[in-house]
Amino acid sequence: MQAQTLNINWQEIDTVLLDMDGTLLDLHYDDHFWQEYLPQRYAEINHLPADKAKDILEPRFKAMEGKLEWYCSDFWSAELQMNIPELKAEVSHLIAIHDGVIRFLETIRALNKRILLVTNAHPDVLRIKMKKTQLQNKFDQLVTSHEFGLPKENPEFWHKLIEQHYFDADRTIFIDDSLPVLRSAKKFGIKHLYTIKKPSSHKPSRNIKEFDMIDSFFNITPAT
Repeated sequence: MQAQTLNINWQEIDTVLLDMDGTLLDLHYDDHFWQEYLPQRYAEINHLPADKAKDILEPRFKAMEGKLEWYCSDFWSAELQMNIPELKAEVSHLIAIHDGVIRFLETIRALNKRILLVTNAHPDVLRIKMKKTQLQNKFDQLVTSHEFGLPKENPEFWHKLIEQHYFDADRTIFIDDSLPVLRSAKKFGIKHLYTIKKPSSHKPSRNIKEFDMIDSFFNITPAT
């Protein structure tokens, strides 16, 4: 199904769960930080060539994918002996909201839907991004997986989330750019699942068959 033809029946939805990075926000900021800026700063601090720094860091990052540590600035600050939140703040000018997001959030709120931000981001990073975007007041709750000690990729995360912030899985929509996270949510039983066609403005659009894709939040914003 093409994103342009999505026809979400908002009368069937009570709760809206939204990922942050790559969903509401342009993933270019995170890609640039982990793939370019952090290796550059690591090379400077450790007096290494830039390519050598990447060779050291990439397998360490890869080993943590899908684990809570991958998203934990405390973990990486300790591992790399660098202040990750401080470094992230240095490039915060790259943090950007995807087109249509603000209008979507305001329209959904006007329809009295419950809106939760559900992110794997560390609380320190969440604060940086909310300070930059000022989106925090658009949500009923900001939830980070660090509260539960499990990433969204872990099916047990969803059991903890529903215990803390009850929702009817049959009347809930969840939008995320991560396929492993969406598979986890599907296994848990969330009925309405969507992914993002272009998480990063600096990378090509994706072609995914497993979940319906959203190419713009304008296209799923209900008429008022």
